[in-house]
Amino acid sequence: MKKRHEQKLIILSIGLMIAFSIPVSLLFNSEKEIFGFPMLLVYLFAMWMLSIIISFVIVKKYDE
Repeated sequence: MKKRHEQKLIILSIGLMIAFSIPVSLLFNSEKEIFGFPMLLVYLFAMWMLSIIISFVIVKKYDE
């Protein structure tokens, strides 16, 4: 894998550290529900799924 592709994954990791930090996660800690699930749980799983998809695209697209 080329250096710039590794850098994209490092940037993704730093972004996820920020997204999963307590202050940012607590922004979504409310009484609202989406399809019966708490907003915090929906946020955490959405970010997790998004990170998997972005990682997959980076690795597959730039796999050399």
